[in-house]
Amino acid sequence: FLIKQRDKKRTGTMALRQTLKLSDSGLMGALGKWARNASGYRQLGLCAEDLIQEELPGVEEAISRLPEEVRTQRYFRLRRAFQLSIKKDVLPKAEWTTDDTDTKYLTPMVDVVMKELKDKEEFDYKL
Repeated sequence: FLIKQRDKKRTGTMALRQTLKLSDSGLMGALGKWARNASGYRQLGLCAEDLIQEELPGVEEAISRLPEEVRTQRYFRLRRAFQLSIKKDVLPKAEWTTDDTDTKYLTPMVDVVMKELKDKEEFDYKL
């Protein structure tokens, strides 16, 4: 009896997970899009990756490894957002960040840096 109850519970959990995976494009996708738009950073022209703190491990190094143009664009967006927030203003709607312009430019580099730091730590540990 206990085994059947546990199997039913697992089956229900798997069905729920599949439903959530399928609904990424439906309700969950719409909810995620609403949350990104409601957070306000897009109205300031920021990308999601602009919000990553430079003080976190590996982020400062990753930023320094970015191409000069990407780094300059990042600092411009941050400075403009800071000025807008001081004035308690937002950009015109035509200049807001969209799903198309909100790209992942920093996390791939952070992943590379973190892997290098982990490899270095393992190498130092072996010595």
